[in-house]
Amino acid sequence: MNNTVYVGNKGVMNYVLAVITQFNTENAEKVKIKARGRAISRAVDVEEMVKNRFLPNIKVEEIKLGTDQVQNEEGKTVNISTIEIVLSK
Repeated sequence: MNNTVYVGNKGVMNYVLAVITQFNTENAEKVKIKARGRAISRAVDVEEMVKNRFLPNIKVEEIKLGTDQVQNEEGKTVNISTIEIVLSK
């Protein structure tokens, strides 16, 4: 499934528009919203705005939580929380 929106530091509306575009112009049946660390709350905001304001027929199919191990600036391995929200028509 290539219909994935990675949430980062941009404004919430950028990602909301990306999700809506996937559903409307790409005719996707499912769209994944992925985020990690501090962007997790933004990913939840994206999901809520898409579902409540723009596409009320969209359902949350699945939510996966996890942990990624990444190297920080000092070279230490640190754990970062991840979320993956799957929306479907």
